[in-house]
Amino acid sequence: MDDPYATVEVRNPNGRQGLFTVKVTFLDEHGSHLGDASDQISVPAEDKATVRLPVAGSGRVDEIDHCEVEPRATADE
Repeated sequence: MDDPYATVEVRNPNGRQGLFTVKVTFLDEHGSHLGDASDQISVPAEDKATVRLPVAGSGRVDEIDHCEVEPRATADE
């Protein structure tokens, strides 16, 4: 509860390294929106990497039941 976060694994099936934007939405038990987090991560070609996304600023951490991750990270150039 002191340092809440979500851990997301990003896989890069491409033949070159990529910079990806990862987005997570934090929800309560009823599916109501409690906050968002996003970050960029560099992933080597045909590999995977893990990013830790902190829950920021909602003040309602104790209400978080689950999170949803965008199924495809956006590749940034």
